Amino acid sequence: MAHNQIQEALQWRYATKKYDAIKKISAQDWKTLTDSLSLAPSSYGLQPWKFLVIENPEVREKLKAASWNQTQITDASHLVVFLAREKVDVDFVQKYINRVAEVRGLPLEALDGYKNMMIENVAKSPTSTQWAQRQTYIAMGFLLETAALLKVDATPMEGFDPQAYDKILGLENSGWKTTVVTALGYRHAEDTTQNFKKVRFTDETLIQYVK
Repeated sequence: MAHNQIQEALQWRYATKKYDAIKKISAQDWKTLTDSLSLAPSSYGLQPWKFLVIENPEVREKLKAASWNQTQITDASHLVVFLAREKVDVDFVQKYINRVAEVRGLPLEALDGYKNMMIENVAKSPTSTQWAQRQTYIAMGFLLETAALLKVDATPMEGFDPQAYDKILGLENSGWKTTVVTALGYRHAEDTTQNFKKVRFTDETLIQYVK
């Protein structure tokens, strides 16, 4: 893909405020979008996340009420709720190590050093919950950029009641917590914010080279 195509996509995207409820994301584009989630990077590769794609319209209505009645929740083609593990413990680290051994054809004992490092740095850390929550934002960033490259609109959303989401989605005592939400679909012609100029600080303000 040419550099100008990427730059155009980044300029084109914005946090869509009003979606066209009639337009739906194609199966092919949706597969690419879900690939961006499953292939997103995470620290140590641990992937302490889960992605709920909310298709049930009644559930979406309930989530809308818990999102200050923002219409993106119900009108967007797809709605993704990002969950973080409430506890990144030794059992979860072992589960990941088992998967590494399976995929790469390695004996488990060959991964002991890697496993012990993750146990010390993550599982035993008092901030492992916050660490897991931060990881979900990496996945969301991959989803947002992939959407832009596909010319699919997206809205990252923190304007909601996480505890209400957890209750509506049956997450209480599940080991998972809602962290952030992304609506995806196609902008409505009446969404005037699509015509606003993008406001960013200059590169000189934001980017510093240490030589």
